[in-house]
Amino acid sequence: MTQFNAKYQHRCLHPFKTMTDFTVTISTSGNQFSVRADETILAAALRQGIMLSYSCRNGSCGSCHGKVLTGQVHYPYQPPLALDQQQLEAGEALFCQAVPLTDLSIAAREIDAVRDIPLRMLPARVQSRELLTDNIAKLKLILPKGQRLQYLAGQYIDILIPGGKRRAFSLASPPHDEEALELHVRHVAGGDFSEYVFNAMPERAIVRFEGPLGTFFLREDSSRPILMMAGGTGYAPLKAMLEHAVHSGLSRSLHLFWGARNLAELYAFKQASEFARQHAHIKFDGVLSEPQPNDAWQGATGWVHEALLQQYGDDLASYDVYMSGPPAMIDVARHAFADAGLPEQQLFYDSFDFAPRSP
Repeated sequence: MTQFNAKYQHRCLHPFKTMTDFTVTISTSGNQFSVRADETILAAALRQGIMLSYSCRNGSCGSCHGKVLTGQVHYPYQPPLALDQQQLEAGEALFCQAVPLTDLSIAAREIDAVRDIPLRMLPARVQSRELLTDNIAKLKLILPKGQRLQYLAGQYIDILIPGGKRRAFSLASPPHDEEALELHVRHVAGGDFSEYVFNAMPERAIVRFEGPLGTFFLREDSSRPILMMAGGTGYAPLKAMLEHAVHSGLSRSLHLFWGARNLAELYAFKQASEFARQHAHIKFDGVLSEPQPNDAWQGATGWVHEALLQQYGDDLASYDVYMSGPPAMIDVARHAFADAGLPEQQLFYDSFDFAPRSP
């Protein structure tokens, strides 16, 4: 065992076992599944149709957070970025990165709604590419005739690129919109896919993708009002949720907060404002951290999670909160919301790491 593995190991009581399967038992449901000695707990669960909560799959968002009750795990690929050493020593784990060393009993959130949605690998043709800003493009993808992708608003797909690489993008279009799949792509210097989109993609290009993925979607069985918080292109899955909520007649009050540095980066500000103008139960607030003089901004300034807390911090436990954006925003906000009394089971999030989500 390497020094790295030893540092991030839980309850190391037995020698490392190889070439075998370990049994994982989920304490809350009693569900069991097998995990290979070189396989993450999340990958094994998904492979066998058990849907644990997850999003980024690279250890940065914390959506797959749970606890190892008995047994031991290690982290052979990278440190569990969303957990600190104290949490690791207490038996907490990120199941997208944790690999078993023994049989395990774990506490984990299972998701029923996505269990029966098939994971598919499909080609798609680029119908259009529209520059929303200098560094954000909207892609619309058309599936082959007769094909349809079943998914929940908020889920994402992996674009498959040469060399076995993948790049994850949330679907910005709701499931009922069968015309095209919409993606919001931020230009990242040196990024394999975004450089292609901005500098080399021909008209009517063909791409391949796998999906739908993730457990970020609107929980429609709740009666609580909804708060949504986006950072940057984290607006994409929340847009899909908003459009789905309107289409399905959801009447719960909904308030969207969208944070960016300046007005130009709120690239669909008019669209989000229109949601609120047309529907009395929907509110929208943009929040700028570095407004420019020519923005003539009269809205909220500062950090977006602080703007949300300013309005709802005294009663946050009465709401379901959905947030999507960069890992730093997600990490700060989930701790701040917990401190304000929001129960963990009422917080749902998708972390937009602009580095690859998988190698």
